[in-house]
Amino acid sequence: MDELSLLRRIRSDVVEPEQAALDRGRAALLERAGVEAGAGAGQGVRGTTVRGTGPDAAAAVAKRRHPVRWVGLGALGAGVLTVALVATNVLGFAGWRGGAEPAAADALQAAALAAVENSDPVVAPGQYLLVETDAVYGNTTNTEAGDYVSYLTINRDKLYVPADRSDDWVWVRSFREPYKSFNAEGEALAQKSYDDEVAEADGVPELLRAPDAQFYGNSTVPDFDALPRDPQQLLNYIYKVTAGGGNSADGAALGWIADTLRTGVAPADVRAALYQAAAGIPGVEITEQVANLEGSTGISIGRVESADNSRQDLIIDTQTGALIGERRVELTDEGWGFPAGTTTGFTAVRTSVVDSAPEGGTQNGQFDREGCVDKGKGNFQC
Repeated sequence: MDELSLLRRIRSDVVEPEQAALDRGRAALLERAGVEAGAGAGQGVRGTTVRGTGPDAAAAVAKRRHPVRWVGLGALGAGVLTVALVATNVLGFAGWRGGAEPAAADALQAAALAAVENSDPVVAPGQYLLVETDAVYGNTTNTEAGDYVSYLTINRDKLYVPADRSDDWVWVRSFREPYKSFNAEGEALAQKSYDDEVAEADGVPELLRAPDAQFYGNSTVPDFDALPRDPQQLLNYIYKVTAGGGNSADGAALGWIADTLRTGVAPADVRAALYQAAAGIPGVEITEQVANLEGSTGISIGRVESADNSRQDLIIDTQTGALIGERRVELTDEGWGFPAGTTTGFTAVRTSVVDSAPEGGTQNGQFDREGCVDKGKGNFQC
């Protein structure tokens, strides 16, 4: 099967308009916006007509049966374009401001092709897809002297996903182990935090059970069936659901893509569409040709967030289209105790098929380690 056929397989059945049709449509919209704005420009704010002279003015008045109150070209043009965007569901926030750097876009397209060429693991009835996630997080403490002390901890979680995803999922949540410190004080704080957590739980990691991944009253994975497979429509959807989040619209969109891929359970066609959607985000570039994350190597594709001088990377195995993991890198020393260039957080994801999951555990995540009780619908009593 050639690449074009593969790409068609991972897109929705929505027929895409030809570029020439899009160009004609944009031209017509802009022309109409100009005509309407020009027609209304002859009226004052209160709607009082300013009479013009000459054949052009007469023709304009003759064409306009219904006077239009003056609102200005910018607002009127935006209104016309917005109606068109909603009506067609083809154009939107995605694509209008450019996209990823060409090399990064090519790499993401290659990852999308690899994702659909490599089938998802087959999980037979009674078996589980095991998603092992090593997640490093940055921790910062404010000392009595007013200084910031930072260190890194790592969680090594295991998620057992049943063949029938409406059955119980099993989540083993590990303790936060010390991972890296930058001075003796940070090392001591990391160790104390770990020791306190283990003692409070009597040395037993948290074990949760929940049907359809409904841990703590909310699903830990999106509804994949509801996601568009067309990359541009998917990116527009992502911009919509992340609006107002993060430091920027583009950063929030890339973060949503990373969160979804990190679950380890997105089907191949969704992974492919997500990679292609990421190629439509401005500022995305190749940050490292050969990146190593917990012993696995891939290409690192990321974006710099100027609002907080950080960089978010996706590390992808372009041979299989699998997400190896993600990471966050601090580009400057902002005084929080992390030296410039520090990877202050990352996740490494591995998947395999296993024959069983641990028994027991708290049903539906009713309690958590802080002693909170799930009251349903995402409400907790602590």
